[in-house]
Amino acid sequence: MCRPVPLLFTLAVNVTDPKTIPFNRAHISTNELDYLMEAVRGRATRGDGPFTRRASDLLGKITGASQVLLTTSCTHALEMSAILLDLQAGDEVIMPSFTFMSTANAYALRGAVPVFVDCRPDTLNVDERMIEAAITDRTRAVVVVHYAGIACAMKEIDELCERYGLALIEDNAHGLGGFYRDRPLGSFGRMAAQSFHETKNVQCGEGGALLLNDVGLASRAEIIREKGTDRSRFFRGQVDKYRWVDIGSSYLPSDVLAAQLTSQLEDFDAIQLRRHAGWSAYHEGLAEWSASNGVLRPVVPDGCEHPAHLYYLLLPDLGNRQEFIRHLAARGVQAAFHYQPLHSAPAGLRFGRVAPGGCPVTEEIADRLVRLPLFADLDEAGVARVIDAVQAYEVI
Repeated sequence: MCRPVPLLFTLAVNVTDPKTIPFNRAHISTNELDYLMEAVRGRATRGDGPFTRRASDLLGKITGASQVLLTTSCTHALEMSAILLDLQAGDEVIMPSFTFMSTANAYALRGAVPVFVDCRPDTLNVDERMIEAAITDRTRAVVVVHYAGIACAMKEIDELCERYGLALIEDNAHGLGGFYRDRPLGSFGRMAAQSFHETKNVQCGEGGALLLNDVGLASRAEIIREKGTDRSRFFRGQVDKYRWVDIGSSYLPSDVLAAQLTSQLEDFDAIQLRRHAGWSAYHEGLAEWSASNGVLRPVVPDGCEHPAHLYYLLLPDLGNRQEFIRHLAARGVQAAFHYQPLHSAPAGLRFGRVAPGGCPVTEEIADRLVRLPLFADLDEAGVARVIDAVQAYEVI
């Protein structure tokens, strides 16, 4: 699978009519409708059908994972990782505060304590310099989130986990197609969770996957995904009946969803080229405006290759952020803010704790961040319209 590079806009749907440019629009891939019909007409729409296997193989080639298990969501993939870690009540899992609540929920559901660490002001990823101070004798794992698909400082974090004997888990919901030092994101942790929600680069409406880089977890992971049974072994003819052998849940998606995902993954390179074209146009077109208005653009450190998952701006303060979103809406451009800090959320206060030093950067950037429309079918004229709308705003 080739790595995407910026390219001129081609084959994009025109969205430059007078209507609002949406924040996101789901892309329909080349064979998507045909594959959906094939799955339905095959009358075998349960999980682990032929499209599940095809999608899993494609995902394995992109990420290099030893084994891929499709799931009904990234949330469920994270929940599976928590079960596979055998977490007990009171165990601690270190993670960023600046992330989606599913990252914390998955481990809190097992009775573990999420320990929230602040983010870096440049990449908005977990600050690797603050992780060690959060480690206690109850710490079992570190979960990293590659925000916007830009890699965390994996060398430092991997070395820290190795030194303390901690499991490294990647919440790679944003990172499919991203690289760190020529290695695909999702290949660093013992496990990694992927998302195929409608807002992701490749999608099937709702869906996910658990990537296993530790082959020793494969057999149990398969059982957990199949409601705690050895049903998959039964269908392979390895046992004469299947039984309840472990805890688990129903994490296996329908083969209909896998059919949609298969087509999306087959078109992965083309989708990535389109998204990179939009991302690069924003980055270049807004350079002068952002510098003159005190607005920060995404930072991509050396050694990182991002997958053009999202494009964000950091306004000077909350007031400007809110006014900026209203300004864009009045010009037919739908923009959105993003995560609210987990450490100060009601459930975060109840189930988690804050690492030493607190999360001041997280609190600040959560009030300032705005995401611009970015999707595969946003054409060159559409991006230009967004840029014009952004450039018409003057910071208060």
